Parts: sequence; C-alpha cells; structure tokens
Amino acid sequence: MLDIHCHICYGCDDGAEDLETAVEMIRTARKSGTAGIAATPHCNVPGSFQNRWNDDMNAKILNLRNELKKRNIDIKIYAGQEIFCTDEALELLKSDNLITLNFSRYPLVEFGFYEKAESVYEKLKRLAAEGYVPVIAHPERYAFVSEDENAAVSLKNTGSLLQLNKGSLEGRFGKEAFEAAHGIVERGLADVVASDAHSPYMRTPDMSAAHEIICENYSYDYARLLLDINPARILNNRETLTL
Repeated sequence: MLDIHCHICYGCDDGAEDLETAVEMIRTARKSGTAGIAATPHCNVPGSFQNRWNDDMNAKILNLRNELKKRNIDIKIYAGQEIFCTDEALELLKSDNLITLNFSRYPLVEFGFYEKAESVYEKLKRLAAEGYVPVIAHPERYAFVSEDENAAVSLKNTGSLLQLNKGSLEGRFGKEAFEAAHGIVERGLADVVASDAHSPYMRTPDMSAAHEIICENYSYDYARLLLDINPARILNNRETLTL
C-alpha cells in the first residue's frame, strides 16, 4: 500500500510533534503493509498553519529519510503538502511556495468543512485550467457532499480526484461521513484511500482495516486500485485508473 496523505512532517502542524513520534507513526505504517508515505503537513490554512515550502521543510523530509535508513525501516518518504485551497493557493503553487505530491501535477487540497459547493468548484476549475489535477482530501467530510449525493460527481467533473479517509470508511468521523464515503466507493467514484494519520495512537497510519473493508464489501481489485495502484500513479505523475 501507499499512503498519499499523512501528517508525519514533524513539528509543523497538529500531526507528529517530533522526529521520534514521526518514526513511530512510520513504523506502524510499515508493519501494517504500507511501502511508501507522502508527508503532507497542513499548509496555507487561514489564521493557522502556513508551512510554505522552503529549505527548512525540505530538511525535515531529508532528516526523516536519514533517520529511517539508520533504523533499517524500509519505507519510502515522499514530499507533499495538504493545501488549504484559498483564492491565493494557485499563485502560491505556481511560485513554488506550495508543492504538489512528490512534485507531480497532483496537489492535495482541502477546503473548509462547511464551504459552499460553488466556491469549491470554482477553485478546483482554476487549478485544472493551469494543468493541475487536484486530489481532494476527504470530500466525504464536507457538508455539501454528505448532503447531496450528486456533489461527488460534480467534484469529479472539475477534473479532480477524490481521496477518501480510511477513518471515514471505518465510521470514525460520524454517520454522515461514513455513508458519504461508502456511497462514493459504491458508485465507483473514489480514486484513492489514505490514512490522514496524525498520531501513532489515534488516527494512526495503519490502513489494514480499510483494505479489509474494501475487499469484503466491494472487491480485492478495488482495494488494490485505491490503496496501491492509483497512489503510485499519482506519486509518479501518471494518469490514474478506474475499474
């Protein structure tokens, strides 16, 4: 499995507090079958985490890789960010103040949980018009998606991909997110499932339960697509696939 949404870039958001916590999260991920993780700290959040891409952020990724090598933890770490999609996000991406997943054409983007649908669609369309393929973090948790089953189709129609949280499929974010997530999977609209992990204890990077849920309720092939094939294609800047 490959995890394209995980808060292991230590000391910069509400994820891993320090290097040791990040290593423990990664150790958990590796034991559960994850072979690669994108470090995606919150960034560009109004009034909160900014985390512009710079030498210090890059150094954290390099330090993490070096630490894993010293401890013989065989897992790949990719650079990335979870970008709060403001009106300024596009220009910040184009000026390299924000980065995509592994420097591909795929930015991981999030929105306010109660942001209006039309505002979200407009921002996504602007990104797509500049050649980006937005990967929408946890769309099932946005109010307009859980309230309207057609909203997921409208999101896809902007040229975007849908990344579900493993916790939503497990029912950890409430009934609305659970039903929205499974509805998206049932209709074949999901592109990726990721951990959105913040800790080695709660909201962990262990994705084995999500893999089992998808295999049992849908199919092994769909689980492989969402947890392995499409994440790999995104990180390698290739076109994603559908069943």
